[in-house]
Amino acid sequence: MLTKTFWTQTIERAIKSAVQMALLMTAGAEGFELFTLDPTRLALGALGAAILSILTSIASAPFGTPASPSLVNTIPTLPIGVPE
Repeated sequence: MLTKTFWTQTIERAIKSAVQMALLMTAGAEGFELFTLDPTRLALGALGAAILSILTSIASAPFGTPASPSLVNTIPTLPIGVPE
């Protein structure tokens, strides 16, 4: 968790989560509401999503691939049926 790779991936995930939340809040339940959009609410929602993403990455650090915020082990393995 104390590596540059971990934090680079964590920040990337947080930015993606913030953008996704901002788009979701902009779209709303009834389509795009650009003229009634509250910028403070939008910013707080995006910030909240980013913080939750960072906390999730930190909680995931002990699992999966070392130095990665992922729960999934991404170390490549040989396909089934290929001799070692």
